Amino acid sequence: MIQKFKLTFNTVRYLKFSQIFNRLKRQYANQTINISSAPSVSLIPRKPHSFVMGPIRMLAENRFEFLNVTKDIIEIEDWNQPSQDKLWLYNLHYFDDLNSINANQRTNWHNSLIERWVNDNPIGYGNGWEPYPSSLRIINWIKWIVIGNSFEQKWLDSLAIQVRYLSHNLETHLLGNHLFANAKALVFAGLFFNGKESDRWYQIGLNIIEKELLEQVLDDGGNFELSPMYHSIFLEDLLDLVNIHHIYDTRLISGVEDKIPSMLSWLKSMCHPDSGVSFFNDTAFGIAPSLKDLIDYSVRLNIKKISKKFKPLEHLKDSGYIRIEKENLVAILDVANIGPNYIPGHGHADVLSFEMSIFGSRVIVNSGTSIYGESTERHKQRSTAAHSTVVVDGQNSSEVWGSFRVARRAKVIYIKTKENKNNTEVSASHDGYKRLKGKPIHMRDWVFFDDKVIIKDSITGDGIHKIMSILPLHPDVSVIDFHENSIRLSVNGKLVKVVFEGSGELEIIASKYFPEFGLSIDNKMLIFNYFGLLPHKIITKITWQNSK
Repeated sequence: MIQKFKLTFNTVRYLKFSQIFNRLKRQYANQTINISSAPSVSLIPRKPHSFVMGPIRMLAENRFEFLNVTKDIIEIEDWNQPSQDKLWLYNLHYFDDLNSINANQRTNWHNSLIERWVNDNPIGYGNGWEPYPSSLRIINWIKWIVIGNSFEQKWLDSLAIQVRYLSHNLETHLLGNHLFANAKALVFAGLFFNGKESDRWYQIGLNIIEKELLEQVLDDGGNFELSPMYHSIFLEDLLDLVNIHHIYDTRLISGVEDKIPSMLSWLKSMCHPDSGVSFFNDTAFGIAPSLKDLIDYSVRLNIKKISKKFKPLEHLKDSGYIRIEKENLVAILDVANIGPNYIPGHGHADVLSFEMSIFGSRVIVNSGTSIYGESTERHKQRSTAAHSTVVVDGQNSSEVWGSFRVARRAKVIYIKTKENKNNTEVSASHDGYKRLKGKPIHMRDWVFFDDKVIIKDSITGDGIHKIMSILPLHPDVSVIDFHENSIRLSVNGKLVKVVFEGSGELEIIASKYFPEFGLSIDNKMLIFNYFGLLPHKIITKITWQNSK
């Protein structure tokens, strides 16, 4: 109980007063929702540009696949089945399949699904009426209508009631991406419907978006939650806002289009040569649009196409990431704090971790994200031990706990970069372990050459400690042989050698890689263990032979 109190105290103290106030307000507020008929629908003066088409979610009229889990929704109770994962149920209520690949081939299913949702989900009851799934469903229904699908009056009345309910339940207690999604839905509804009520919705959404843009998009183009996945979702939101204003021939919200080029550039910097995002904080494939999808969408909207050619060293200073590119190497380094202090829920304890591709293939990775909710597995995936960095005494560099909570956080206290004639150097340190006995500090130096990387981990402090230097390997990487503190790997048919120097012992353990929600793949993890006095240094050398 004492530990729980400390975690709670060190979490709550970072919150904004408005979050605490609005959380209490939500618990005691009573509201009466106007259930009158929907306002009239606005005329659509312009043909929409194609939205991003997501993956197919409906496999049959009553069968759905989300998060790599397939379920049938037959009974009314299935919309809110307590035994089902809450995130899966959220996805069920999003209605993403309305705007997915070949959606026009499933129009009859979609008509039936909308009718079922309206009949089966009474006002204010269940997962579907929570603000976030409400926001995504409102947007998806409106997208589906404006591209030419017919919509019954009964459904329009439900849609208006959903918007009214949302407008009284904005997630001001959470803020961040949830509040932005709420605001986007109000803007969509404000343009879709006509009249004073819809004008009010639009104005509420506009005010939130203009304010949140200033905070949520950093000067280097990154989204302030520091997750490449949520960055991509936010970027699609901005592109959708451009599109919906184009459709209704309405002046765009100030600042929206200006942010898109820098956000595209940031996302490209955070991708591997395979064009997929790197796994920092809560990030997985299959949830957000790909870089290609987002670039193609921006081109359709006549937004300036990015043609970014990377420098050998790209420092995204406001976000805290560094990209290194050499002849056959791309590395992405995390020298960031955990994220916005008042909303670190998608943060992992991954400071000073890195991902690296050699010969165009991922080699060193972070372990990814496959689950939300209160579970041991969720905690493991957010832990320092699931990332390519150093663990001290089995502790996390930041105190991640619960589903989306963080108590004491690691602070990056030193960053230095240097480009030399033959190599590139990056140094950084953090104080996340200073709370432990002996006050350890972790400093990591990377030196990148064309055919090797040298990593020096220095752990200062006093006393006896257990140190683990961890390198998770991508599942496609094969272990050829292992001798003492040296290991040879096969990467895309080519040889890569990893050698650990210093006191300690290398072990290879079976592990898991989580590239998608609901998916785990076997992989290997290299762990170099040391137990003894501080200060201590570990040197890791990763070498390969470039093609001539």
